[in-house]
Amino acid sequence: MTVIDSAPHEVLDAYRTCEFVTLGKDGSPLAWPTAVARRDDGTLLLTTSLAFAQKALNIRRDGRVGLLFSDPTGSGLDHAPQIFVGGRARCPDRVMAGPRGAEEYWRRLFERQPHSRAYLLRPMRPVMSWYYLRLLITVEPELVLVRPPLAELPPHRVPAPATGTVALPGAAQLASLPTAVLAARDASGAPVLARTRPRPTPAGYLVEVPVDCPVERGPAGLLVHRHDERLDHMYNALVRGDLRRTAAGWLMVPSTVIEPMGSGRAADALRVLRQTKRSTDRYLERRGLRRPKVQWDRFRALADPAPGAGPGWHPTVTGSPHH
Repeated sequence: MTVIDSAPHEVLDAYRTCEFVTLGKDGSPLAWPTAVARRDDGTLLLTTSLAFAQKALNIRRDGRVGLLFSDPTGSGLDHAPQIFVGGRARCPDRVMAGPRGAEEYWRRLFERQPHSRAYLLRPMRPVMSWYYLRLLITVEPELVLVRPPLAELPPHRVPAPATGTVALPGAAQLASLPTAVLAARDASGAPVLARTRPRPTPAGYLVEVPVDCPVERGPAGLLVHRHDERLDHMYNALVRGDLRRTAAGWLMVPSTVIEPMGSGRAADALRVLRQTKRSTDRYLERRGLRRPKVQWDRFRALADPAPGAGPGWHPTVTGSPHH
């Protein structure tokens, strides 16, 4: 028996994404959506590209992490319970240019996100090679909590912003979805996650926190993200701020908004491609490493549908890739 065995495996494995939180240099919890694979040894495997290596750098400073499986879109599950996993992560500084050691992770990602197969086509390789230069992150679970589903509010029941909240950082991003994921810290400083319904007020966002999520005052964030049934048309944004205890409850006072992939405009895609190349080159240069050659054939072998699975794939690139 391992710690992760206390979670329903069929539910955890069905989730297409999870929210993953690490601790920044200043101790702030930073959460982003990502794909994860459960291993037979009880650990969880994640990856991050060199272009978005901040998660890896955070882990090397402080290995305490948290994962929340709370958005069942595409899982095929009705009223799926939420699963929080707290633990410690490690991320060796070894750049992987092929799928070795993460074959099942990549096989499942190609299956669940069909449009990502297009990145392997020859015309796309010059601009998408950064996507396949990865660092492997292994999480050793120490705590598992199973929470009931948080039913989505019907659109007409989403609380209207209170007077004076329009100017709040993150107002537009948080208004786009009825729920968000609160990233905060507990009394020990470890990161915790909880899906909640932020309620805008003139001073910030009131958030309800589950009783099994003992948050403390300090830096916090509200993550919103979405994807469709095939992990396409992705969007994510993190509203950073400070969590405070008030007479009305926990209040997240926002300060900044981060949209790493932009808001979905065509110009954002070009900007992101330029940034990913620069970030990848910078990571390698600072370590005196040559740019590894992507093992395209090995990735292609995992992406190709099984014989008899239907016509070949020639998807268009319309969604944002996983970090």
